[in-house]
Amino acid sequence: MQDRRQALRQGARPARRITAQQARQGRFAAARIGGRRIGGRRIDPPRRWLPPRLAWRRGFHAYYVPWFGPVFWPYAYTDLFFFTFWPYAYDDLYWAYMYDDFFDGIFFPYGAPYVGYAHAGPYDRVTTARRSSRQPALASVPGQVSEPVQRLCNEPGSGVTAWPIEDIEKALKPTDAQHVLLTDLKQASEAAAEKFKQACPEHVPLTPTGRLAAMTERLQATLDAVKLVRPPLERFYTSLDNEQQARFNAIGPSIGKKRPQARPNGEAKAECSSDKAGLTSVPIERIEETVEPTAEQNERLGKLRGAIEKAVQTLEQACPDYVPQTPVGRLDVMQKRLEAMIEAANTVRPALEEFYGSLDNEQKARLNQLGRDRARSDG
Repeated sequence: MQDRRQALRQGARPARRITAQQARQGRFAAARIGGRRIGGRRIDPPRRWLPPRLAWRRGFHAYYVPWFGPVFWPYAYTDLFFFTFWPYAYDDLYWAYMYDDFFDGIFFPYGAPYVGYAHAGPYDRVTTARRSSRQPALASVPGQVSEPVQRLCNEPGSGVTAWPIEDIEKALKPTDAQHVLLTDLKQASEAAAEKFKQACPEHVPLTPTGRLAAMTERLQATLDAVKLVRPPLERFYTSLDNEQQARFNAIGPSIGKKRPQARPNGEAKAECSSDKAGLTSVPIERIEETVEPTAEQNERLGKLRGAIEKAVQTLEQACPDYVPQTPVGRLDVMQKRLEAMIEAANTVRPALEEFYGSLDNEQKARLNQLGRDRARSDG
């Protein structure tokens, strides 16, 4: 114990710890947390976290659902294609939340400190920011994924029904040749849904390395789905005449259609390039407090910090600052963001595995439950 405390004094620990305000502001979604303004519009924390279809029916934009639990990005399949069709119906900071949740999901299985919007997620019911649960839905057998979570994961957007195929047919009245291409697109969407089922975890990851591996697998399944769907989507969309393309773009919820579909590049880039101490410093500080690393372990922890900083830079470069005007273009942007997240995961993984492997059993046990006692009070 004394050796570990001595190591902390001699290690690369910052002389001044970041404050709670710095932690909140040092995130991709800091504009939402701080109630700042984007394009003259005040950004306040959303009052509801709802799946896209339900949000639109109630007159809300679709928000990213930041939560902790066994399945990262619960509505990935639905969001993947709904955003491709109707990006204007999503909140401006959708991807900022996702980037934050990526780092939180690795280190804070019980919710990140200083952030009050994360919750256990939509297992059996729709949850809200006002009535959120800090305890994920548990299976009857520890370590196994509960039945509600498995159901959510195994039915991504209810398969092909997540696609507005009937709406497309009614609006476009496709020719026989176009109908064949639409059928190809429908079949590709079904194949994409199957890929998501294959990426569903059977067990709850209980270690940071396990959580990162599960998240990476899910991101890869999402990327594979994009690559699978893009060719038939491009063939079908290219086959449409100008009037059909206009009607295609008009399908979907009415919310958000009148607002600008792209934020000023300078404004978006400024937010992406701002300090991200909430993602780079908070995990390292909490690990130091919880694990009390030795001098050798502290050196590996410094490598982990460097890897996190590099991963953050990768996501900063993939920040959304423009929304393409065609579905194919939007799917291309989606692919670039997913590739950036996978690259970030692959950057963090070796350093995380090296540090975790250097810990003794007691240290690993404490790291596995990082933030369990303090996340709620800090949030």
